[in-house]
Amino acid sequence: MLTLLNQEKPLLLAVLLAVLAWPLQGQLLGHGHTVALLAGLVLVVAIICASMRVAQHAEVLAEKVGDPYGTMILTLSAVMVEVLVLAIMMSNQSSPTLVRDTIYSAVMLDINGILGLAALMGGLKHGEQSYNDDSARTYSVMIMTAMGVSMVVPEFIPRGDWKLYSAFTIAAMLLLYALFLRMQVGPHSYFFSYSYPQKKRRNISPIPTSKTRSMVILVAGVVIIGVLAETMSHPLEYGLEGSGAPPVLMAIVVATISAAPEILTALRAALANRMQSVVNIAMGASLSTVILTVPLMEAMALYTGQPFQMAMTPVQTVMISITLIVSAINLNDGETNAIEGMTHFVLFATFILLATLGL
Repeated sequence: MLTLLNQEKPLLLAVLLAVLAWPLQGQLLGHGHTVALLAGLVLVVAIICASMRVAQHAEVLAEKVGDPYGTMILTLSAVMVEVLVLAIMMSNQSSPTLVRDTIYSAVMLDINGILGLAALMGGLKHGEQSYNDDSARTYSVMIMTAMGVSMVVPEFIPRGDWKLYSAFTIAAMLLLYALFLRMQVGPHSYFFSYSYPQKKRRNISPIPTSKTRSMVILVAGVVIIGVLAETMSHPLEYGLEGSGAPPVLMAIVVATISAAPEILTALRAALANRMQSVVNIAMGASLSTVILTVPLMEAMALYTGQPFQMAMTPVQTVMISITLIVSAINLNDGETNAIEGMTHFVLFATFILLATLGL
């Protein structure tokens, strides 16, 4: 038991902060913007710690079932955290662009940040790194289709028809995901896997962990993240307002919370010369973010009768277009290298600069 408690220290710390911060929500807002911002950032760190434990237990489950099922568990756990945090924050504030900006930020972070950094570091260590180009092409075309339907076309939909198009978007995203899921775990699962030479692999967990224990802790971690997100949303929003930070920063925070564990997993895979896992994590997380988050949030909009602003800004549309074109070119030959990684990382740096400028 003591070994288990020691292993779950980050999650226990998150629980402690949730217990302490929950009754103090009102007081945190009463001591000025600076105190609220600091408290909000501490809670963000606690959420990241909890989400990393959730991801590590998802990784344990993924290790036991193998690819492509394992990667699916990893990406779904990250999207589950993102949707939970996003839904809670949307219920506590009236920003009509938070959903759009979060999805946009998540895709930029996954493809340009995670994939770019992993390909750069892996390329510097191993040179060219191989993967299954079928998976990359499948991911790319589905992400482009999903983002076009859900985040570009809405710009041209009359406001009076938003409910009809929202319902269509939900159906289209669920149809895409159903087909993708069937291919990922069905007879075409080889699209998303790659045969590497067998070698000794390290244990993910310092002690043997059962599937049941990992599933229980995973669910408990998600509940804790929900409580922390509810506690964090008001102080962080109030603190950011006082700091003069651009509104998109809140969306980047939400995207970072879900992506933080994926970054470590992808970097470990790249340094171990397993680029297929990186492609599955980065591109799979981007695709899952769009085709799972969009229908859930659109369903919330239909339920409340309040539409979200889903159409991307011109700057966002240009950045996404460049990102998807570059990824389609880079991920077309079954090998990545440091130059390809650097092109994505430069796009990620551009995204961060534009965000600080409020664009």
